[in-house]
Amino acid sequence: MQPAARNFTIRTMNELQALLSPRTIAILGASADLNKVNGRTLRFLQEKGYAGRIYPVNPKYETIAGLRCYPAIAALPEAPDLAVIAVPAAQVLASVRELVQRGARTAVIFSSGFAEMGEAGRQLEREVAAAARVGGLRLCGPNCLGLINAFDNVIATFGQFAEGATPPGPVGFVTQSGAFGTAIAALARRRALGLGYFINTGNECDVDFVQMMRAVLDDDRIHVGAGYLEGVRDGTGLRALAEHALGLGKPLALTKVGRTAAGAKAAASHTGAIAGADSVFDGVIRGLGIARARNEEHMLDIVEVLGACKLPAGQGIAIVTQSGGAGVLMADRAEEMGLQVAELQGQTRAALSKVIPGFGTTGNPVDVTGQFVADPRLLFDSVRIVMDDPQVHVGIVWLQLMDGHVDRLIKIFFEIKEIVNKPWVVCWVAAPDDALAKLRAAGIPVLRGAEPAVDAVAALVRYAEVRRNWLSEAPARAALPSPKPVLPAKAGAIGSMEGQALLQSFNVPTAAARLARTADEAVAAAQTLGYPVVLKIESPDILHKTEAKGVALNLGDDSAVSAAFSVLIANAKQHKSDARIAGVLVQAMVKGDIELVIGLKRDPTFGPVVMVGLGGVLIEVFKDVVFRVAPVTEAEALRMLGELKSKVILEGVRGKPPVNKAALAQMISAVSRFGAAAGPRLAELDLNPVLAGPQGATAVDWLMVLD
Repeated sequence: MQPAARNFTIRTMNELQALLSPRTIAILGASADLNKVNGRTLRFLQEKGYAGRIYPVNPKYETIAGLRCYPAIAALPEAPDLAVIAVPAAQVLASVRELVQRGARTAVIFSSGFAEMGEAGRQLEREVAAAARVGGLRLCGPNCLGLINAFDNVIATFGQFAEGATPPGPVGFVTQSGAFGTAIAALARRRALGLGYFINTGNECDVDFVQMMRAVLDDDRIHVGAGYLEGVRDGTGLRALAEHALGLGKPLALTKVGRTAAGAKAAASHTGAIAGADSVFDGVIRGLGIARARNEEHMLDIVEVLGACKLPAGQGIAIVTQSGGAGVLMADRAEEMGLQVAELQGQTRAALSKVIPGFGTTGNPVDVTGQFVADPRLLFDSVRIVMDDPQVHVGIVWLQLMDGHVDRLIKIFFEIKEIVNKPWVVCWVAAPDDALAKLRAAGIPVLRGAEPAVDAVAALVRYAEVRRNWLSEAPARAALPSPKPVLPAKAGAIGSMEGQALLQSFNVPTAAARLARTADEAVAAAQTLGYPVVLKIESPDILHKTEAKGVALNLGDDSAVSAAFSVLIANAKQHKSDARIAGVLVQAMVKGDIELVIGLKRDPTFGPVVMVGLGGVLIEVFKDVVFRVAPVTEAEALRMLGELKSKVILEGVRGKPPVNKAALAQMISAVSRFGAAAGPRLAELDLNPVLAGPQGATAVDWLMVLD
């Protein structure tokens, strides 16, 4: 009897299908003691009903658990789809070579003693990977718990999670940590989320997290992906995975540790100084629609809602509660998370007033009070009326305890599910276990608290918005690639005039400028540009001009320019006596109400990333910035501006007019296109400040660093 028909689509008819859904499994180092690490896999396969062929391999035994045991890999009657390697690390390399010779397709390596143990282990791991590559053998691990495909009862693991029930479900879970991943899987089982796949990638000497998750998502039985990450080796691959998942309509939720880890050491630019690994990761995945979870419980909240709910059409949230305090708490959290607590229409409030007691609340949040215990239809009618309001796109129903009314409430929620087409979730504090089980079995997500419910709904709204934008902006993304600019051959910071020419070739607005080597040239340049002007020291050794007192502003005549030229040269020499001084940059004064920064950074994981934020000399203090992988469309650039904490400043404060955000978005997109087209030689680009106002946006200082 063969395993059940597998639902992999044509997208993943490749070598990983044999890993995830094998028809034959060989267990190297199999033990007759089915409770040992090297015996559990066989026991699990038999107990769970794996329908394929199983080949134990160990010269010590003739049979194990009623199966013929083979003395060596060469003695196997056929090449296995999957080999489980459960031998000491010293024997793994030889085993891999024998598997390659026998024609095996994939292997899971349980064995530890590799890269996690130091240089000698890393070298052994490299040799194992190289030996596998020779024969096209794909590897999961080493130092991993293995994997579970619950659909086909492939239990290629020795982990504790397999000791309990492993019912299949729509969630694919991939983890880089074995122990912590097992804990997450156990929590998921308690919530009855249904892990169709549980995979621990271990040291990832071959198949990594990205490749594994992509293969999992390509199974039509999986609707949502969840992952635990300790690091990302392939940022380009993660981006491609996210784009692939968006195309499939399958959300991804990730928990990644290392939020406070510092990135690469600050380089020449402000962008480089604040582009820590985690800040870049956060911005990149946000733009790609991946929900980032703070911890394991938050991730499972998100997964439960993403896996059960339809996608909302907007950000309007409605809250129906039996507690006014809980309603206020959720409303506060909703606003913090960028949701809109919907303003209910007059007819909605009028309809509510007919069913809610006079001491309740018909605004949003809607407080039905504890009266619904005596009249359960009160809750049903209130939710029905609220969810019918056109300003409402998603709802949360909050209640607590109610042990004596479980059956009535379950019936009400089932009825609500039948008539409400918009997404909604239940927040049931201290819910009875049987209520949780029945609601989740019916596909109704149940959250444990007010803020967790709002946070999970926010992830749902965010994903829906990103996917809508992703689909609608496909033509704009296709038009983003640009011809490569011709960069100067030298490395390091390039001259301002060279940098300006490159930026202008991509239609990036910059302040008009001339380079002057003498005071007379500076005066002539100022006369050409028109007064007033700005003078700035120009030196490859003085990158932050204000620190060297190398800037003179608002110079209104020839004598002021001539005098300032001499002062700037003297200040530069005093600041750094051996500085190479190319002269002084003469710039036209530019008007603007707000100082912003737009930057580019060659991230070691994701490649070119673009940044926008509050600019000026205090950028590294406030760090109010947003990152995206470059290039970005103008629409995405607008959304970046909307994520700034200081975004209200762009709308105009203290009598100032609003900033021309469309022009600013054009500039961000143009800079991002330049960064993507320039290639790996462009290490950093800093446009700071960019002066923005109602008339547009212009960079008045720029620093470009080549590798």
